[in-house]
This record gives sequence, C-alpha cells and structure tokens, in this order.
Amino acid sequence: MSPEHRIVERADGVYADPAVAARLLADAVDGLYRSGSLLAGLDYAAFLQVLFGAGAHEGAAPMVRIAAGIRPFAPARRALYRPLKLGGGRAEYYVEPVWLPSPDQPDAPGEPTRLDFDEFVADLWLKGIRFGIEAAAVRAAIASPKADRIVAAQRREPVPGVDARIVEVSDDIHRSNAPRQLANGRLDLHSFQNRFPQIQAGVPLLQKIAAGAGTDGIDLSGARLPATPGADTDLASYAGAGTKVEHARDGEFLVAQRAGFLSVDAKTSRMSIGDKIVSRDGVSARTTGNLQLTGDYEEFGEVQENRTIEGEGITVHGDVYGRLASRGGRILLRANLVGGSAHNKRGDIRVCGVASGALIQALDGAVVLERAENCIVAGTRVTIAHAVNCEIIGDEVVVGQAEGSAIAGRRVTVDGAAPRKQGEMLVCVLQPEGPLVAELIAAVARRIAQFGELAARHKEEMARLAGRPDVRRYLMVASKVRKKEITLSPEQARQFQHMAQEVAPALKEVADASARVKAVEAEQQKGAQMLAGLEAQRLDAACVARVEVKHVQGETQVRVLGFSPTGGSPYLMAPREIRARLRGPQRGAQLFAGQAGSFAWNSESAAAETV
Repeated sequence: MSPEHRIVERADGVYADPAVAARLLADAVDGLYRSGSLLAGLDYAAFLQVLFGAGAHEGAAPMVRIAAGIRPFAPARRALYRPLKLGGGRAEYYVEPVWLPSPDQPDAPGEPTRLDFDEFVADLWLKGIRFGIEAAAVRAAIASPKADRIVAAQRREPVPGVDARIVEVSDDIHRSNAPRQLANGRLDLHSFQNRFPQIQAGVPLLQKIAAGAGTDGIDLSGARLPATPGADTDLASYAGAGTKVEHARDGEFLVAQRAGFLSVDAKTSRMSIGDKIVSRDGVSARTTGNLQLTGDYEEFGEVQENRTIEGEGITVHGDVYGRLASRGGRILLRANLVGGSAHNKRGDIRVCGVASGALIQALDGAVVLERAENCIVAGTRVTIAHAVNCEIIGDEVVVGQAEGSAIAGRRVTVDGAAPRKQGEMLVCVLQPEGPLVAELIAAVARRIAQFGELAARHKEEMARLAGRPDVRRYLMVASKVRKKEITLSPEQARQFQHMAQEVAPALKEVADASARVKAVEAEQQKGAQMLAGLEAQRLDAACVARVEVKHVQGETQVRVLGFSPTGGSPYLMAPREIRARLRGPQRGAQLFAGQAGSFAWNSESAAAETV
C-alpha cells in the first residue's frame, strides 16, 4: 500500500493509521478492493472505526490492526454474490447454498461451497455499500444451511441533539408543607416547614445545561447524515428582581443577588427575591398554616379563623378571622377584621373595613378604624369613625360617633356620645396617681450617690495595695514580660516566679477590689437608666389632660381614671385588664353625667380653680 495512505501490511496483520484523514483511508481501501484484492480476517468493528469513527475502538492506539492479511478476490468467487435489494436505508440479501463452477467442466453443477464474510464485505463495497454491514447476522446466515433473506446492512440514523434545559440546583427554592419541627423535637401541626422559601445572597438557584450537538448518522454509502442540534434556551429569561445570571467554570447559573423571599411568576416562571411576600392563596390550614416571617407580607386572600401571621409589615386584602402580629411595621387591612386580633409592637394598625369582636393593640403606634363593634382597642393614638360597644384606651383618642362604649385617654375627643341598649356610655380622662414621681427621683438619686461613694472607697483601696513597692515592682516587670519588651533568663524566671508567690495575697485583694468596683459601677448605670425613665414619666405626668364631648345624645358619664406613672402607659395593659379597668367600678371623680349638651374639661384649668 502507498505510505501516504497509511495502510500497512505487516507480518502480524494489516494496520491503518486513524490519524490520517478518513477520505484518504477510504480511497486506499477502495483501491485495494478494485484491484481484485480483499482484507482477509477482517476486524469489521476496527475497520469501521478507522474509516468512520464508529464502533467500539475509540481512543485506540496510533496504528489499528484491521485485518489479518491481504489476499486475492478470485472472479469465480465474486460471481457467487447476488445483487442486493435496497430501500429505506437498508440493504437486504438472500443467502442460499452456492456451488463453485469447475474450470474444467463449465457445464457441471460445480462443487458446493459457502460464502465468506471477508468476500461479502469486499463485494458490498464494490456495489457501493461501505458502511453498516450487520456482521453478526451475515456470519450466522452464511454458517446456516438454510436459505434466508436477511438485512445485510443498514444505515445509522442521526441522533438529534438534546435541547438545552434549566435544572434546579437549590433545595431552598421549594416549598415544604410538612409540619414544622420545634426546638424540642415535636411537630407543630398548625405550621408548615417552609411555605415561603427564604434565600440567602449568593445562592445558585438554577443552572443551564447546554444543548447537545447530537450524533451524526452514516448512510450505507459512507456519507454523513448530519444530526439536528438541540434547541438553545435563555437562562436570563428566568431572572427577575434580586437575581442575576453568572458564568462560572461549572456552567451558567441564576444566582440570588440579595437575601430575601423567593417568588416565582406563574405566567413567565421569572424568579424574584425581595423583602416582601405576596400571596394570593389565603391563610388557612390547607394553604399555609400559621406563618412566622422575617419580612413584609401581603395577602390577597382571607386569613381564616385560628390562623396566625407573624412578621414585619402585614397587608391583607381579604377578610381576617385569625391573628396578626407585627414586630415592627404597619398592619393594613383592606377589608374586615372579624373575631380575630391585630397586635403591633412598633407600628400602626389600620382597618379599612369593619372591626367586629376583635382585639386591636398598637404598643407604639396609631390605630385607625372606620367602624368598630364589640372590640377592645388600645394604642398610642386611636382614631375611630364609629365605635359601638367597645373598650378604647390610648394616650390620645379621637372618636367620631361612640355608642355604649368605654373610652379612656390622656386627651380624649368625642364628637357624639350615646348609650346603646344595655351598654352605658363612659368617657374617662387619665390622670397620674400614687407615689409622686419626684419622690422616687430623689430616692434613686440618693442611691446613685451612695454607689458613687462606695466605688470611690474601693478604688482608694486598690490604689493603696498597688502602691506597695513589692507589688508595684512585680506589676512593672509583669507588664514588660507580657508585652515581650524583656526576655527573662532561666535564673530570672525563677526569681520572677518567687516574686509572684510573695505578692499573690496582695494581688488577690486588688482583684477583689476591682471586681467590687465593677459591680458598684454596674448598679450605678442601672440607677442612671431608672432615673432617666422617671424623669420622662415626670414630664409625661406634667402634660395637660383634657376631654371634650361635643354632643351628648343620651346618658353619658365623664370621670377621672387614675393610673400609676411608674407602671407604664395604661394602654400597654393586656386586653382583659383593659376591659376590667374600664368597665369595672370607678373610683375617680365624676366630671359630668347627663343626657344632652356638651362637655369640655382639662387638668390645667381644674388646677387653677382648685387654687
């Protein structure tokens, strides 16, 4: 064979170089077969590998053995092979017993013989079939004594490429409706484990798996049948607010840019991360269970009875029958609050619909209601358009129309007041009572001064002990050793240890005195904080209390309701205590009782009259 084609016959077989272009190798094989020779002992799998890159010999050595040798293909033998039936990408052949004619007696039937696989390959090559011979089927048919029609060769169909796809790489993006496990190991059957997934910044959410190119097919003639590549997809189409696409060594990822709650748009599958949760399914035992959240929450459905939402800002567009609790933010109810409760530690509460049979308390914020019926309402500032059979308390209270309600505040304004059925109409103005704040301030100030004197005595004791020559000398050396300003020799180290043993009792006394100073200073600091609180209470108690009822429309009472300023603001009481305090026996002075007219009073003018 010509060396440029790199098909070489050696003593142990015929070798081909797969590094040579497949077209040159095919030309070499074609020349060999057309010259009347064939490849004997053919390794058909290796033969296909070097010519078409097909089969099981991928990653083979530089030279691949494809046959045992080269021998002639006699014309008489070639005449034994029938034509093929071609169609549908395959070639059918009828295998039957054959006889080899005798050269001496051409008209005789001849000697029975068998077809040969190596000859079969050579014959099909010359007939244009260069790929896809079913070697096992052909060998079995040749070995069988029966005649049979077989599929001798068939093309390899192209395998389309796999479309690019998006896969999830974080378990945190999935909701989990399993019961939440408590710290003690028990299960909270009223709460789901992870109804609203919360994602940390930098967490990969999705990964794009690139499209596959597919595998080319090969026709019977050896021509390539190109595969259809897989369709691409755009990972960026999934990126919403708070996410971005990043290209890493491992591939293309959609990554969270910030920490927050994950939401997925049902129409576009776009992922977004924000501080606020938006839900449209309602809050119930079936959908969410109780919720304990770290951000803002907006619900378009209903909050059913016995369900709880705890979080920051809470907005609900549907009716609320359960409990809302905010750690700091605004509670906004667009519809009604019925039989439930709303509690806010640091923020406002507003109900745009009707509040009925509800508990509403803003410890440090305003409460604004349109209509309240049979409710307990407490807040720093309370504004209600229409209140019926309610208990209302706040620092500043403004009510449009009040019927059968008990109202208390430092500054109270009621446009219209009237009883309702069995419910009496009572308005109370809050005034401080009990021990004078000034006396408490004086007592705390004296205690703080005593702590100061005690701390000074302990510091003097520390200074006396530390001033002893031996202690002062030891402390100086110890400081330099600790700062590595000096290095002691073994002899000096022994002397230093002996010095430490001698001053150990004095050092213990210094440490004890230091501990006493710290304890006294801590008590001083607590006293200072208490004194600041009492000063604030004194200023608060000095504020003018006032009440005004513009139109009395039935039996109405106005009284003074005393409270202790050291106990904190009255509207911070528990709801049951509020009802008992406002509806229970009243010991304060009665300012007004009547069925008509109007009434106004303030503590400043009352004090002037007393003087």
